[in-house]
Amino acid sequence: MKLKNKGMLMLVLLVFTAFSFAQQQLSASEQKSFTEKVKISAEETRSIISDFVQDKHISVLSDVVKSEGKMVLLMPDKIRWEYLTPTSNIAIFSGNKLYVNDDGKKNEFDLDGNKIFKSFNSLIINSIKGDMFDENQFEITYFDKSENYMVRFIPKEKRLKKLISAFELKFDKVSAVVEEVKLIESANDFTTIRFLNRKTNVEVKPSEFQQ
Repeated sequence: MKLKNKGMLMLVLLVFTAFSFAQQQLSASEQKSFTEKVKISAEETRSIISDFVQDKHISVLSDVVKSEGKMVLLMPDKIRWEYLTPTSNIAIFSGNKLYVNDDGKKNEFDLDGNKIFKSFNSLIINSIKGDMFDENQFEITYFDKSENYMVRFIPKEKRLKKLISAFELKFDKVSAVVEEVKLIESANDFTTIRFLNRKTNVEVKPSEFQQ
């Protein structure tokens, strides 16, 4: 019995050790080097075109809600989300406006009337660029996950925190670009967006941001 218990203890320790190595926090010097690299990459980014896969995990649903589409970003404040499957709809943020085309039904919203939504859009743009390292707005923790770097951002602003309890961004270690954005609403409700076939600083037509 003692041998069995000792074996179980060793197994637990091995699993814990493996997890610790898989997700180790960066040192202060590693954080500085990493954030500088990300900021340089973000400053050089004028446009991004990328495919994306979105998985939405909702506690009341047994299945993950999966969507696929195309994202177009043009600095400083234009972004287009075009969902292609399973349904077709488009959301365009352009300056202070949000345009929505939901399967042919078009609507326009003024973001000046909703500061929290405007702030949220700004955070999405900055998260795609990777430039969110503002310790006045977030509690920030840095992890080395062996295959990439992961940074967790917890909002300090109370109104924003009601919408999103945390962001998690995964960065490619070599290029320092964002590979995945995770928006955590609660312990059981979260959305991940993975970027595929990403192209940076390519020509973007103005028509991409028109209804």
